[in-house]
Formats: sequence, structure tokens, C-alpha cells
Amino acid sequence: MDDLDRNIIGLLGADARLSLATLARRLKVARSTIQARLERLETNGTIAGYTLKLGEAGRQGRLRASVLLTIEPRTQAACLTRLKSIAEVERVFTTSGRFDLLLQIAAPNTQVLDQVLDEIGAMAGVRSSESLIHLSTKIDRAV
Repeated sequence: MDDLDRNIIGLLGADARLSLATLARRLKVARSTIQARLERLETNGTIAGYTLKLGEAGRQGRLRASVLLTIEPRTQAACLTRLKSIAEVERVFTTSGRFDLLLQIAAPNTQVLDQVLDEIGAMAGVRSSESLIHLSTKIDRAV
């Protein structure tokens, strides 16, 4: 991946609706160059898809939390299978350090969040959990 690829990804990360012509104009290259680069980035798995990013107005009414889990050795596969079935679990990351998994959860209200946290805490293999409720977003550069 070179500077042009990184610039394409940066522009699309800010606005995935940009046309090939607009990308070409902003990056001062031919439209066919942008098209070829995008096809390559999609084919090699660098770009997995195009999506939207909710703004503050779109996130209102969604309570978000991060949950740190410590699990019993050799239970990760079973825990991940169970977590996949919980709709409110958006992402699961493995981590280094004191915790084994980091979960990103979104729920419509505190009652649902409480139920989800209870369900996760009661899962076989979960030793301990720590929950952090997100209050406001100060910086968001995620692509």
C-alpha cells in the first residue's frame, strides 16, 4: 500500500459516497487509476466494504458500553459462539493483559443493557467482567 492508496482510504473514510471522479480530482490522478486502485484494494481485502457512520443525532437513543471479560482457559471458542448470538454485542476483540476479551455493546436503554450484562456475566466460562458505559464521544477517527 502506497501513499495514493492511503489517501484514497482516508478520503473514503471521511465520506464513502465520494465518486471516482471526485476522488480523481482531489488526488490529481486519472479516474481509471482510482478505479483500478479501488478494485485492487477490494480484491486483496484491504477494503472490506462501504458503510455509513452515525452522527450524534443518529446515536441518540443508543446506550453504548465496553465490557472487559476475563474467561476460563480454553473456553474462548464457546464464549465467542454465545456472544455471537447476543444482538447487542457489536464487536469482540481479544486483548493482551489482565482481560481476555473486550466487547462493544449497544442497547436502546439501561434495562436492555442491564439484561445483556447479566446474560454475559452468567455465561459458562466467564470469570469476571467490568463494564464501562460510554458517555460522549470526544474524538472519533475510526475508519
